[in-house]
Amino acid sequence: MNDKYAPAEVERAAQAHWNAADAYRVTEDASKAKFYACSMLPYPSGKLHMGHVRNYTINDMLARQLRMKGMNVLMPMGWDAFGLPAENAAMKNKVPPAAWTYANIAHMKGQMQAMGLAIDWSREVATCDPAYYRWNQWLFLKMLEKGIAVRRTQVVNWDPVDQTVLANEQVIDGRGWRSGALVEKREIPGYYLNIVQYAEELLSAVANPEDPNYLSGWPERVRLMQENWIGKSAGVRFAFPHQIRGADGALIQDGRLYVFTTRADTIMGVTFCAVAPEHPLAAHAAAGNPAVADFIAECAQGGTTEAELATQEKKGVPTGLTVTHPLTGAEVPVWVGNYVLMSYGDGAVMGVPAHDERDFAFALKYGIEIRQVIAADGETFSDSAWADWYGDKQRAVCVNSGALDGLSHKAAVDKVAELLAAKGLGEKKTTWRLRDWGISRQRYWGTPIPIIHCESCGAVPVPEKDLPVVLPEDLIPDGSGNPLNKCEAFLNVACPCCGKPARRETDTMDTFIDSSWYYMRYCDPTKTDGMVGAGTQYWMAGGGMDQYIGGIEHAILHLLYARFWTKVMRDVGLVTVAEPFKRLLTQGMVLNHIYSRKTEQGGIEYFWPHEVENVFDASGKAVVGAKLKADGSPVDYGGIGTMSKSKNNGVDPQELIDRYGADTARLFVMFASPPEQTLEWNDAGVEGAHRFLKRVWAFGAKNAEALKAAADGGTELRADAKALRREVHLVLKQVSYDYERMQYNTVVSGAMKLLNALEAFKSDGSVGDAAVLREGLSVLLRALYPACPHITHALWVDLGYAARLGDLLDAPWPQVDETALVQDEIELVLQIAGKMRGAVKVPADADKAAIEAAALASPEFARFSDGKPAKKVVVVPGRLVNIVV
Repeated sequence: MNDKYAPAEVERAAQAHWNAADAYRVTEDASKAKFYACSMLPYPSGKLHMGHVRNYTINDMLARQLRMKGMNVLMPMGWDAFGLPAENAAMKNKVPPAAWTYANIAHMKGQMQAMGLAIDWSREVATCDPAYYRWNQWLFLKMLEKGIAVRRTQVVNWDPVDQTVLANEQVIDGRGWRSGALVEKREIPGYYLNIVQYAEELLSAVANPEDPNYLSGWPERVRLMQENWIGKSAGVRFAFPHQIRGADGALIQDGRLYVFTTRADTIMGVTFCAVAPEHPLAAHAAAGNPAVADFIAECAQGGTTEAELATQEKKGVPTGLTVTHPLTGAEVPVWVGNYVLMSYGDGAVMGVPAHDERDFAFALKYGIEIRQVIAADGETFSDSAWADWYGDKQRAVCVNSGALDGLSHKAAVDKVAELLAAKGLGEKKTTWRLRDWGISRQRYWGTPIPIIHCESCGAVPVPEKDLPVVLPEDLIPDGSGNPLNKCEAFLNVACPCCGKPARRETDTMDTFIDSSWYYMRYCDPTKTDGMVGAGTQYWMAGGGMDQYIGGIEHAILHLLYARFWTKVMRDVGLVTVAEPFKRLLTQGMVLNHIYSRKTEQGGIEYFWPHEVENVFDASGKAVVGAKLKADGSPVDYGGIGTMSKSKNNGVDPQELIDRYGADTARLFVMFASPPEQTLEWNDAGVEGAHRFLKRVWAFGAKNAEALKAAADGGTELRADAKALRREVHLVLKQVSYDYERMQYNTVVSGAMKLLNALEAFKSDGSVGDAAVLREGLSVLLRALYPACPHITHALWVDLGYAARLGDLLDAPWPQVDETALVQDEIELVLQIAGKMRGAVKVPADADKAAIEAAALASPEFARFSDGKPAKKVVVVPGRLVNIVV
């Protein structure tokens, strides 16, 4: 073997060996315990980033170690290949999104292979492959049959220049990100999936530990995020009656303005109602009131999500209309509010300024009455400054509320519900923050929605025999809208019902559809006569995937949609599991330093960390600024943040692999931080990881002949060899435990401890010493192998371990020898008059009398007792002995 570690040569040889053996192809095997470990599939953007390296190395360590423990382990990979970035790249580069996407897949796959990941590439899927998205379309049609998928209107951001719908993040200051045109809100038809139908079940598995499907293997904060997003609310839905009639003379919405509230106990404090700009009453008011019409037009330029509305300034305009308070009969003015969403509830809210912070600010701004109707002992109400004072429902009671006066929260809510029900105007109801999933996207690069529009028959589902509806892959978006609308070969089709000329649906599916079930397709990737099959039954058995790994940024929507999609698949008889992922690990982000400065034009210019030199404070510890190495000009230091190409603080994994080797990159990202915590990039840490691997190689090369010739134990050991063997098995015990809890940073620490102990051992060349060294290095290589498979594979072969124990891929995980942990002697801390004065060695089985005698006979007692006799000797077994003088 080479004396020096040559990463490129070592990694090339190891990967050639694995490829020749088709080492990572996995098949279903009922004789073995299965383990399905999966990382969230990447978007093929063109290059891997260090977050990918970290995510996939975590998965790889898990898979390799469990395989050594005799399990049948599946680790697949695929590509979340549809989506808007490909369309943007297509417009920029004037190439079809398909060509850009497939080129990126090929490049990124090569990068993953260079990392040495134990991926079963025979199961690779790309979501833009018709063989995959065919089943998106098939299940969509099943949902249509069951009423889970429905067609209705939706409010979207519409760019009138580009003639396309924009995602919320593409609307910048009310304008389209590309065209700069003022964005309009439009109500257009689209398809929705009734996820709310599953809300109770989705909630129970994250909020109720008694639920048999409770996700105990998920991080608590992710369960809480899901619970809050689903947002179950118990309250009262009721109507404000009115006599407002439309142009046709009929009462608008049958003369009832409905609202929902969780605080029905505050109903007597209502001083206004606010409706969404799209509400029928708002439209009626706008027809005769220019101020209302102008305000609605202004609102059309705003955002469409709850998050956006929560942060924008709350504005409103009076409509001049009134509705009737259902209990008092008082007239209540109706306003249009920009903070009210038509898609949430009934598109209207009751305004109780005294007891809602948002309503309070709105009332102060527009001079609306603020009427206190809740009070609590010891709290003072102010109608000029908000204080979150009424929240203690245990102490608060109704005041100024007639029949409700003196009632507690629950009693008042019950009474209000009773009074409203008696009038036929309201009832108790459970509502959800969760909204049905709108899946229609007016974009090209996505799964075609399998619908045909016929003038005679309406919206007709594509017959199952005609699936998949294949997306043309040669179109190039030009910014003038969805190119499918101009593709006659795609558009024109005969109606499946009447045979007349018809047109295909040009909307495509939300890409969250693609990622909602790919992990099941991995199990049956080549099945052509069904969405899933026997492979899914095998790998998803026992309650779903055994371990899922991905970023916290996917903690809500992706996971929620995958959970919903699994339940739908269960309900149509495809799978038996109710939840897709038994255990979840959300790895921390990779961070790096950010350096920038403002340009003369007012923009921001970012610099790579290697281009700058830090400036420290007087203590020499805190970074207070930076300067360019090239010319010494000052640069602003922005602290650390997520690696990003746009901020010039990313690290190219390929450059790292080319310089140090994949094993160094893998080792650093595992050692630098626990998997679930953020990782701060550190060039010195990377170099340190490389030095460690060179030491491992050097130790093997230096002792190669002795290690190859050494026996596998069975000889009497001298004391130093016993001590080394004990250290090896102590570390092995801890490393095995750390693997179980996926604390891979301490696994690497354990490997470093093992190398230190082996290097420090002074062998006398005896058979026993050689055997202990051979065993110790065997444990080190197997402990380190999941993190650094290439170097450990090479040493395993070169030092003769493969000849005795087989390929490292399937070598048995080392077992702790409990007899090696037994000590002949133990060392106890020696205290004299309560002060630590050294230590005393005694036989491991020494009794109290023997320990006392050894302590009294120690030179330390003679030295520190000042000639005084011992009054008492206190022995703490296994820890210390204290002599009182």
